[in-house]
Order: sequence, then C-alpha cells, then structure tokens
Amino acid sequence: MQTILGAGGAIGKETAKALANYTNEIRLVSRNPEKVNEGDQLFKANLLNKEEVLKAVKGSSIVYLTAGLAYKKEVWRQEWPIIMQNVIEACMMNDAKLVFFDNMYMYDPNHLNHMTEETPVNPISEKGKVRADLNKMIFTQVEKGYLKALIARCADYYGPGDINTSMLYQTVINPLSNGKKANWMGSAHFKHSFTYTPDAGKATALLGNTPDAYNQIWHLPTDNETLIGKQWIEAFAKGMGVKPSFQNVPKYLVRAMGLFMPIMKEMVEMFYQYDRDYVFDSSKFENKFGVKATPYEVGISIITRKMSA
Repeated sequence: MQTILGAGGAIGKETAKALANYTNEIRLVSRNPEKVNEGDQLFKANLLNKEEVLKAVKGSSIVYLTAGLAYKKEVWRQEWPIIMQNVIEACMMNDAKLVFFDNMYMYDPNHLNHMTEETPVNPISEKGKVRADLNKMIFTQVEKGYLKALIARCADYYGPGDINTSMLYQTVINPLSNGKKANWMGSAHFKHSFTYTPDAGKATALLGNTPDAYNQIWHLPTDNETLIGKQWIEAFAKGMGVKPSFQNVPKYLVRAMGLFMPIMKEMVEMFYQYDRDYVFDSSKFENKFGVKATPYEVGISIITRKMSA
C-alpha cells in the first residue's frame, strides 16, 4: 500500500495519478478525500490527530506527505510540527518509508541565484524556519536508523490543476484573465524558476519507488531555461490573447494589498525571493533518471488552452 497524506491538493492529486504506474494499491488521505484513480482507497483523517494518522498509515510501505496548510505563518508554527511528529511516528511504527514534499524556503537568501540540494540552510522568514525544523525532525530519525525518508523539493509552482493559492496565479494569471494588469512583486527583470505540477507529481512518485533515492534531498525537475518576470507575464498574456500589461509591486504595496488579499499579506516576509534572481537547479534528478522538465512554453500553453476551453 502506498499512501498519500494531504491528498486533496494539486501535488497530492498529481502524485496519485503518477502512482498508478507503480501500484494499484493507493490510499488517499485527507479531511474530504476524493478518488483520482478508479481503484483508490479513501481514508478520512485529520493529520493533527495522532490516532487518525496511525490508522491512515497502517499497512503502508510508502507514505507521501504532500499536505498544504493555510498559508499563514502562525498556522505553520502551530500545526506543522504536530503533523510531522504524527507522520514520523506512524511511519516508524509501520516500517513505512516517508517521502516529504517540500519547498525551498529554508535556503539562504544569498544563494537563491543557483539553488541546489547543497545550498546552505539559513532561513530568514518564519515559514522558512518552520520548514528547516521539519527537515531536522526527519533527518534526526534517519540518522538514528529509525526511519527511511527522502525530501522532494520544488520551486514555486504552476500548473493546470487547482492551484488558485499559488503566487503566479494570484498575481499574473488571474488578473490578466480578468482584463486587469498583472502584479509582479519586486522587479520583473529578475529570473524566477517555477516547477510544473504534473512534473512534480511524476517525480515524487518515481523517487518514492526508487530504493536508492532515500535518505537524500532531491530537487524536482524544473525547466533550466529561466524566464524573468516580464517574460512570464508576456507568455501568459500571449496564450490568453490579451495585452501583457503589468506593474512592479514594491514591498510597501505588497503589504497594502494584503489588506484585501490574504496571500499577499503572507508574502511580505517572502518578498526577498522576488528582489533577486531565483534559479532552481534540478540537475541531480535529471542526471539520475534521465528525465527533463516540461519546457515552460509547453506548460504555459497547456494552462492557457485549458482556461479557454
């Protein structure tokens, strides 16, 4: 049995699709689970409840933690450590391997121009500190020999699924589709990598089913032809058939936008990711598996075609 905890989000759904290539025993766990594949097992659970997590994981050989919490630093500080402890304990009790879907928030801001699995960990945001602590929780048990686990990291992501909370959707795709100007935080002349969600799901499933991938960190496949913000806006505008109108949004304006856009309020502490180049290197994964990321132009085309259908 391979089990996805937090199966209702964009990454959980894409991972479930991909897992069907490896097993017909897939259990989807969330507060309100829905089938992705015909034969999926559904299990309703709250990951904050230890007993429910233990029941959800029982009998699993591999557990994928792809949960996404409300994008609020207070929620992350309170809930993520509890969830991670519950999941680690459940995996150890069931001798299940853990695959944790992660982001890059813990990385040192001075090294965002070329992020690899070896990039120094030095978070300056509260969300980044939470992520760093979760990684420590996992590898503490790995180093003791009590747990087999891997961490699959992606950049900011984009894709054709339900990712309405993503920065790219909120600031570019949604405004342009409604005849408004796109809003690019910081300067639109810095490079910014994005991971395509179907690539992330396929790669996460592949890693989980690769025995020698464990006890390591992996960057999920991300196109190495990095676009600057202006190019992202122009590409989406072209696909939608609209003008690529946009405005650069300085930090003080992000703070003001947060008064009526909750996600922007939470982006204030993450602003440093948009005032410099942000380049995500996934060559370790590509070299190991011979897999390339979906080119940006292809991913953007798929998304804009779906929007117009």
